[in-house]
Amino acid sequence: MKWKKWLENWDMTSLKISAPFLEMEWNPAEPDKDAAWELYIELLTRITTQPLSEEDGDEETALQSVYSLFGLTRSIVKSHGRDCKEFTKIAIVVLNQIIRPFTAKWHKILVAEGFQKTDVCNEFREELCVLQAKLRIYTKMLSEMAGVEDLTGLEE
Repeated sequence: MKWKKWLENWDMTSLKISAPFLEMEWNPAEPDKDAAWELYIELLTRITTQPLSEEDGDEETALQSVYSLFGLTRSIVKSHGRDCKEFTKIAIVVLNQIIRPFTAKWHKILVAEGFQKTDVCNEFREELCVLQAKLRIYTKMLSEMAGVEDLTGLEE
């Protein structure tokens, strides 16, 4: 299967990826599967994919949890080495095109003490819901890459 088809299967065609890359074969190796499993578990157990009700949590902690995906992903890629190519390709795109715009916007607001305002907190939670939907798709993609049962909807 080509990368293009795999991304189409997950409705992730809005990602900006170069045409030559999209025509490459999607064929995860064991290091890819292991890396996908590690990040899959991290995503499933964080606010990145779990609901945050109005009564629970706080925006700063939620933002920190999302931001921590950068360090986690880098660590996973490094620990699985150069043979972890397929995982690394999708991980970089998701970090840079889906997660980074969210964290960049909200970090600036956090530094300016914007989370002291109720309307800003409400906007953050709304945008977090949009991000969570995208990351749930990513989580499902990772379960497929890892070759494991998808537990994303286990608690629904």
